[in-house]
Amino acid sequence: MPGVESGVGLTALMVAAARAIETHRPDALAGDTYAEHFVRAAEVSAAWPVRPAEVPDGDANPLWGRLGRYFGLRTRVLDDFLIRSVHTGARQVVLLGAGLDTRAFRLDWPPGLVVYEIDREGVLAFKHRVLDDLAAAPAVTRRPIAADLREDWARSLLNTGFDPTLPTAWLAEGLLLYLPPAAERRLIDTVDRLSAEESTLAFEVKLGVESPEVRTGPVYLATRQQIGIDLLALFDREPRPDSVGHLRESGWSTATRTPFDFTRHHGRGPLPEPNDALASNRWVFANKPGMHL
Repeated sequence: MPGVESGVGLTALMVAAARAIETHRPDALAGDTYAEHFVRAAEVSAAWPVRPAEVPDGDANPLWGRLGRYFGLRTRVLDDFLIRSVHTGARQVVLLGAGLDTRAFRLDWPPGLVVYEIDREGVLAFKHRVLDDLAAAPAVTRRPIAADLREDWARSLLNTGFDPTLPTAWLAEGLLLYLPPAAERRLIDTVDRLSAEESTLAFEVKLGVESPEVRTGPVYLATRQQIGIDLLALFDREPRPDSVGHLRESGWSTATRTPFDFTRHHGRGPLPEPNDALASNRWVFANKPGMHL
């Protein structure tokens, strides 16, 4: 039962460590008090840093400084997206590839909301073990669903109580980079099919193929050397589908932003640099408008 100790599952621990470090920064953009417990609970990550003081070279560290800041910023931006969505009409939230996301526990949700978390059985089993040991209680109705997002997951979602007639806030954080193109197309089609009017969607993409200079740059190198994760090997290498264009053709309105837009907005986070592993990252925000007669 694949969990968080290998493959893409390891990236959930990497992001959890970054969230833990961000939580302990004096200028933190996001707080996740559960994150460090996930990192300590897995043998492979038990020695990873979970506080800024534990990071060699501090913010100059390409992994826990630059990439870690990126994950902290992404967490805050997508937190804000979800809270904004549920306060403007969304009645349910679906976290696609939820990993070690603890938004159901740590965000201030309005009453009556349901949060669905979809990920592989092994990832959810590890997550539940850690949260149960902490006696953590969700702040909202939470419904975890064990499913492989490369396959047919819609049936499991519908069977767990999801209502396709209600506006939904969908989130695919750090997911599409690892999916085969056909699975991404199916996922976007399924989200469109199951989305009522006024539903929202946020996801992350990379544009084009990164240059050899970027692929051999400090972020990817430090991630391999410090924690043994080869991100480039995990990213699917086939040409990516135009999910933004497909959503527009299906009637969604979309906005594509760079992470640096939000660094400037919040006054902290990563800024562009030469041969930048973050330069091709884009965050997409989509809305399925209602009928206006």
